[in-house]
Amino acid sequence: MYPARSPGARTDEGARRSAGSGPRSVAGRSNRRVTTASIVRSVAGRLTLRVPRSFGRRAPESPSPPRRVVRQATGYRGLACLPDCRYHALEMTTAQPVLDAAALIADTEREILRVVANHDPSTAGVYEMIRYHLGLDGSGAPAGKRMRPLLGLLAYASIAGEYRPALPGAAAVELGHNFSLVHDDIEDGDRERRHRPTVWALHGVAQAINTGDMLFSLSRMALHRLTDLGFSDAKVLRLMRLYDETCVALCEGQYIDIATSEADDLMSVDLYFDMIGRKTAALIAASIEAGALLASDDDEVIARYRAFGWALGLAFQINDDLLGIWGAERSTGKEATDIARRKKTLPVIYAFEHAGPEDRERLAALYRNGGPKGHDVAEVVVILERTGARDYTREQARRRRDEALAELDAAGVVEPEARARLEEIIVSVISA
Repeated sequence: MYPARSPGARTDEGARRSAGSGPRSVAGRSNRRVTTASIVRSVAGRLTLRVPRSFGRRAPESPSPPRRVVRQATGYRGLACLPDCRYHALEMTTAQPVLDAAALIADTEREILRVVANHDPSTAGVYEMIRYHLGLDGSGAPAGKRMRPLLGLLAYASIAGEYRPALPGAAAVELGHNFSLVHDDIEDGDRERRHRPTVWALHGVAQAINTGDMLFSLSRMALHRLTDLGFSDAKVLRLMRLYDETCVALCEGQYIDIATSEADDLMSVDLYFDMIGRKTAALIAASIEAGALLASDDDEVIARYRAFGWALGLAFQINDDLLGIWGAERSTGKEATDIARRKKTLPVIYAFEHAGPEDRERLAALYRNGGPKGHDVAEVVVILERTGARDYTREQARRRRDEALAELDAAGVVEPEARARLEEIIVSVISA
């Protein structure tokens, strides 16, 4: 577990700066993003989550901004309005009695477009690179899943009864997350993301680093609009601290990942949980904590929501590790992709720790000289199952899922129907 910050402590959705003059491919990196998040979007999109205008405990001083025409200033000229551009911004959805995932995502993307619109003809190119990476360039290319902002908006709505005041925070979360992805692509030497060339593959490493840095800066600028919408300076400053602390956690997790991938020895199970806590759980926990922080002044409620997000983030990653070996075979009949790609995920690490001498020696031999190939993959799967790695991973995913639901219940502010729908999403995603 993450030693420096407990689930109740503040960290933040963020990104990190990458260094170096060029990309490098790191064999065996467990640098994984949550692929099961697509199920969140598909399941949530089918929900009719009715949110009362008022329920649960509210802080004495309501943090929700007043309903008034807000000023357009944001601390940076032009961020609050959308100039004419080659792309077409999404229209803000109208008020409705249900929370629809597609509507939340559309409104988040419109908020993002406020921030990443062109500001000056001489710098238009960097904003075009940003919109390209985000899938908001009007090309119709696949965009990200927007899981983190979606969870943050749902957290806010489950307390406040609405979601729109939290949109600048959701935009900041998504921009910060994508900052890290641009730099990930450089560090991993990945030339393709979402079936398109990565930014560095198109424009070179130097421009890609700068684009990532720009995304980080714009993610912080997005938070300033919360002040314009009526949130207190103290609350916005607290959110920025949350953001920065998670940025640090992500950098620390990335260090562990790179350092262990370059070492001959495999990391331990304990160190793996430490790493995914910093790299994955911290991001998701901060997204959910940010929603709660904007909706409530009750520190106990905020801490419960963070703990909910922390456990949920661990469950997502562990479940993803399980699907990376057994999910593909069950659904498509294809080989276990994570093994073929030499990813050092929880089942593999557990097997190395708990296998008998013969199985451990055989696993080591299979992972030498480029890793398992062809029929070797099936042999690795047999060893993993024989050592109990599959059952252990499944049990860990279920345990974290149940912990997440328990923390949500302990918050004591979620309307019963909202609680039921959140559980439906979580159980559908955590398929272990």
